[in-house]
Order: sequence, then structure tokens, then C-alpha cells
Amino acid sequence: MHNWLLPEYIEDVLPAEAARIETLRRTLLDLFKVHGYQYVIPPMLEYMESLITGAGHDLDLATFKVVDQLTGRLMGVRADMTPQAARIDAHLLNQQGITRLCYAGSVLRTKPDGLAQTREPLQLGAELYGHAGVASDIEIQRLLIKGLQAIGIPQVHIDFSHVNVFGSLIESSQIDPQLEQDLYVALQSKDQSAVASLASGLDKVTREALLHLTTLNGDKTILETAAKVLPDTPAMRHALESLSQAGIALGGMGVTVSYDLSELRGYHYHSGMVFAAYAKGYKGPLALGGRYDEVGLSFGRARPATGFSMDLRGIVTALPPAKASMAIFAPVSDDQTLASKIDVLRSEGCVVVQGLTNGEESLGQFSYHELNCDRKLVHYNSGWHVVDIEKSI
Repeated sequence: MHNWLLPEYIEDVLPAEAARIETLRRTLLDLFKVHGYQYVIPPMLEYMESLITGAGHDLDLATFKVVDQLTGRLMGVRADMTPQAARIDAHLLNQQGITRLCYAGSVLRTKPDGLAQTREPLQLGAELYGHAGVASDIEIQRLLIKGLQAIGIPQVHIDFSHVNVFGSLIESSQIDPQLEQDLYVALQSKDQSAVASLASGLDKVTREALLHLTTLNGDKTILETAAKVLPDTPAMRHALESLSQAGIALGGMGVTVSYDLSELRGYHYHSGMVFAAYAKGYKGPLALGGRYDEVGLSFGRARPATGFSMDLRGIVTALPPAKASMAIFAPVSDDQTLASKIDVLRSEGCVVVQGLTNGEESLGQFSYHELNCDRKLVHYNSGWHVVDIEKSI
């Protein structure tokens, strides 16, 4: 076995692709900044009890665990930065009003997932704490859409759901946890026969409502149908009204919207509206988000919360292959006018690579190619000028 082989689903990112990912990261974080989202950098390692608190069993399974050599306590390598941001809001910032945070960094997971099918996603996200109304959900959704559009993702599609549609049925019928889990699994696959079998012992209203959930997916008319066939309870009305308001609010942003009321992604983690962003050319969601008001309670300070995250490695999977930025080659010289010219070009954003030896330029086209240089600085007419290499060789 070669010493330089990497573990499965762990990859290097080479210069051209790394430059593109970094450009996307900067674009998104700059956008978040002007919308009032403050950048935080959580640690890569935390004690397990804080790293997965309130996040559910799935995150526990996804987390690599190590023993702290200093204390003997169990630590985890972060698999998701969202709980870390919630901890920062709850305990370190400790603000009473609305807090907006954003983050970007690598996370590590025990199994590959997402668009890039990697165990080391580059997670980037934004979270809003301290506001329980639909207005904060809409702000987060609009920020996500603006972000995707800013990095050149065309034809964005947002798919909505609300975990309280299913949750209110469970609560009103006092369904036991095992049956709740079985129904959850059946609804995720929209298996109507399995739902019918599992719900056979429930009251008629709940049984029929659960069966309706398997078919309640589509455009905004689905919400009108849902209002007619699902129980008319305060929790149900609030969930459907919130979904309708969000869809209307996104109407002028150049996106399409759909609803899937049996989509329960993150059911044991989320507490309200959830959403996923899709786009042409991608085989899965580009970003996932939703409301998770209960997570802060696990840190001893309940705070309404909503947000989204994405994997930048996944975002680039459907983009054309990245191309390296082309540079200008500058020869070795003590000429101060050359040094000044190089400084001017670099201040304008040009990449200028200066030779280290006089023999570097004599290697010709091959050396220029390795340096990603398609132009060079040449001295003529009493000054230094940029010329195409192909024309000058």
C-alpha cells in the first residue's frame, strides 16, 4: 500500500478547483455580511456531549470520535456546524434580541453523503436566532436564494414542507414512539399501503389524514387541498398558513416553488418549516434548511432558530471543469521600472509570476504552461509591456 493514498471518500482539491471553491466561499460570506450575518469559526473538535446535544441519533452516528489525551473524555470531530453555532449563540454571545451568524469550514463524517459523496464536506451556512415568526424563515430562504444566484446557479427550485403537519397528527392521537417512527419511515417512501397498515388501529380522522399526506405534493394548490382534507386544528392551520406565506414571499425572486407535506427530513431535529433548494443539473438538493427552535434548549437557553447550510464541494459537481487563472510571466531583472509595472498589474488583480533564474524563460512554451502563463512582460519602446506568449515565441 502506497504511503500517499488517502482514505476512501477523502480527496485533495487541486489548485484550479480550490480557487473556484474559495471564490464561491468569499462571494457567499460577503453577501451574508452585508445582510448582517456575523462570521464565526467554531472549533474542529468538541466534547461529544456538546457537539451532538439536541441534534439527534443520526449526527451521533455520523461523528468520528476520539479520546482526549489530556482529560480522557470522549471528543468528536464536528460533522455539522449548526449545533456549534447554536451553542455560540446560547452561551458565548448570550444576546437577548435577534442574532445572525454565518460560518464556513470543513466537517468530517463517518460515511459519504451529499452531492459530492465525500466524507469531508465544506459546509457553509447562515443561522438566525431569537425570532419565532415566519418573517425570519422567509429572510433565511431569501438569503439562500440570493446566495445561489450570486454564485451563478440558474433556475433554483425550492421545495417546502412543515414537520408540524405530521407532528400535530401524532400529538393529537397520542401515538406511541415506535409507531411514530414506523409511520415516519413509511411516509418518507410515500408507501401508501404501509401507511394504511400501520394506521389501521388509529381513529378514522387521523388514519385518513396520514394517507392523504402520501399524495399531498405539488404546487401551491396542494395547500388548498390540504386545508380541506387534513384536520382543522390550530397547529395544522398555522403550518399551512406559514407555508403559503413563504411561497408568496419568494414569488418575485425568479424561483419555482413546490410543497411535499410528507417530506419529514430532520423530523426529530426540526420544529417547523423545512426547505430544500434544487437546480437543473444536480441529482440532489444543493442546500437544506429549516426551523429548529428546540436545539437551544439543550444548551440551557431556549432560542427560536432557523437557518440553512450547503456543501461547497457539492455545489461545484455540476459546474464545468475549473480552469486555472492565467498569469503574466515577468523575467528576472533588477530594473525598478519592471518592479513598478508588476506592482501595478497585481494591484489591478492580474496574476504575475516572476522568474527565479534567467534560464526559466529559455525553457519556452512548456515552462510557461506549467506556470499557467499565457502572456509575458517584454521591454521595448523604453518601457515594459504585456504581450501574448504565442505571438512572441
